[in-house]
Amino acid sequence: MPLTPFPPGPLRPCLLSGGDSRRMGQDKALLPHPEGGSWLERQLRLLASLGEPVTLLTRHSRHLELADRLAEQGIRVLQPIRESAQQGGPLRALQSLLDCYPDGRILLCPVDMPWLQPASLARLLAAGAEGEAIALAHDGERSQPLLGLYPATANRCSRLRHFTQAGGKRLQGWLEAEPLNLVALPADQLRNCNHPEDCRDLF
Repeated sequence: MPLTPFPPGPLRPCLLSGGDSRRMGQDKALLPHPEGGSWLERQLRLLASLGEPVTLLTRHSRHLELADRLAEQGIRVLQPIRESAQQGGPLRALQSLLDCYPDGRILLCPVDMPWLQPASLARLLAAGAEGEAIALAHDGERSQPLLGLYPATANRCSRLRHFTQAGGKRLQGWLEAEPLNLVALPADQLRNCNHPEDCRDLF
């Protein structure tokens, strides 16, 4: 059955940067990036290149301070959303963003994909330009739900609310019942950096 056409709402680029980086042994968002600055700065600039203000979701004071400095340089970072001390994981983070921007298109992006390029973001946005399906990045083997375009329709927000109220905690679990558009992107750009050995070519 074809999906009902969904008029696209405003694009809301959102960066997830609230993890503890335990496996890395240090705050990965503040690691140096070869393009200059930290991973956090690089990803904020990447999202800002889309021409819309960027929302930063974090619970780390140093991230918020860095976002303030970038705003002084002309990079528009919306009032950051501070995650609570009790982390709810990416599912709760997404729920906060969908509630914050009803009828918007949430472009979710993690801070720890330091190889991601503008062309891949453009391909993802083009795939999600029409329809209500969630456009998810796919590396050829598996989907990458932390890089995706999530239309914040009323029905989707309601389904997510019911899922979490029923005890659901996993983003992948909720996505099993959602319409998806899997977008093939270069696997080397979708690599996650969780351990120091994952990102030796960045140093």
